[in-house]
Amino acid sequence: VGSEGSSRRRSWGLLVTGGVGGTLVALYAVVTPFVMPALRRVCLPFVPATSTQIDNVLKMLGNRSGPLVDIGSGDGRVVIAAAKRGFKAVGYELNPWLVWYSRYRAWRDGVHRNTKFYISDLWKVSFSHYTNVVVFGVPQMMPQLEKKLEEELKCNARIIACRFPFPCWIPDHTTGEGIDTVWAYDLKASNGCETK
Repeated sequence: VGSEGSSRRRSWGLLVTGGVGGTLVALYAVVTPFVMPALRRVCLPFVPATSTQIDNVLKMLGNRSGPLVDIGSGDGRVVIAAAKRGFKAVGYELNPWLVWYSRYRAWRDGVHRNTKFYISDLWKVSFSHYTNVVVFGVPQMMPQLEKKLEEELKCNARIIACRFPFPCWIPDHTTGEGIDTVWAYDLKASNGCETK
């Protein structure tokens, strides 16, 4: 009887240890993609776009055409909304869970043929073939991103900044207020490509 009780306790202990260990591994797998970007030099937290922000972005895309990219696409809201308006839209996002969720949402909304989502660091991607760029950035990254886009984009590009404007460029158009403010910057085609 004593060895049977001891065996039962040992089995129960192994079961509890396995359960706790499995829970910790699962928690690590889910939390890591969200925490790791925060440990980078420039923190890009995931903050979902509001419906007003998306409406303001779409307003700034009004009569535009050509390929669109959303830098830091999060859960894909902007890319999916742009695809519904007829754009071939691409999202770049560092968090793999958000990219997979974005792909699912695009499929669910029936726009998966006009959308693509990539797990990628924005600093390792060239944006040269896009004519419409949407950015949900943070102030620390905007000066460096401004320089990168100025070097890579063609003269007819429009860059739309959400939440935070670029530090040196003067916006051609602005709409919204507070956190829903959106700034649009048009690169000019006179004398090469003079930006503002």
